Amino acid sequence: MSILVTGATGTIGSLVVQRLADAGADVKALVRQPGKRTFPAGVTEVVGDLTDVPSMRAALSSVRTLFLLNAVTPDEVTQALITLNLAREAGIQRVVYLSVIHAERYTNVPHFTGKHTVERMIESLDMPATVLRPAYFMQNEGMVQQVIQGYGVYPMPIGSAGVEMVDTRDIADVAVAELLRRDRAPGPLPHLTLDVVGPQSLTGESAAKAWSAALGRDVAYGGDDVAAFEEQMAGFGPSWMAYDMRLMMSGIQAHGMHGEQGAAARLERLLGRPLRTYADFVREVTSVP
Repeated sequence: MSILVTGATGTIGSLVVQRLADAGADVKALVRQPGKRTFPAGVTEVVGDLTDVPSMRAALSSVRTLFLLNAVTPDEVTQALITLNLAREAGIQRVVYLSVIHAERYTNVPHFTGKHTVERMIESLDMPATVLRPAYFMQNEGMVQQVIQGYGVYPMPIGSAGVEMVDTRDIADVAVAELLRRDRAPGPLPHLTLDVVGPQSLTGESAAKAWSAALGRDVAYGGDDVAAFEEQMAGFGPSWMAYDMRLMMSGIQAHGMHGEQGAAARLERLLGRPLRTYADFVREVTSVP
């Protein structure tokens, strides 16, 4: 029996596949198109689509543990609910689901409420699962790094309420720890929800200062204008996603993104090491190879 990783070619999914393979796990990587990515030795590529029921039935037929990561899309909820129902049908009782922090609070943000719906299904059906609720990814800054370095402005309108940004490598490591814990257990384990956050709370001003320190020149915070942010994001993707991101930024400004008390320390105990800091991340991406 094996661990099926969905979203296996993405930023987090590819890291999860690699780390599971390094740990000696029997891994299946779900892909929509064969040959899109080279996987580590021993990883089995499985072709399927989360909305194609026959392909998912086949993919889940010899799986003991499921890592469910589905991208932000208009049919995200449908993808997740179909996959989880098929997992129950296949008798899978070990699940790790990648949700988002404050899914129940950001009720007007489509992809937050979508993930909260999936969480409610997992809870109502008493599925043996770990729900991971990560905060804003540090790696999202790659979308605006050229603006920061070229114009000396940090344009993400995250405001002043504070965001405990987390490195995607830490998210992947937490996911792997939970997948292996569940996969290696003699039976289904109790439900667990983990806020996956970074070790510090960042504001627009403090994020700009981190870039200033790494670049050795002034970087200013661009302010809280979410309408301008939506306009910028619309140049990189569909309008529905740009608007979704605008609503998320408004929520961040109003509520921040903070894990439950002691969340970061709990993660560090789980991983056996410190979490990556934002300053370290910025130094890494701005260093000359």
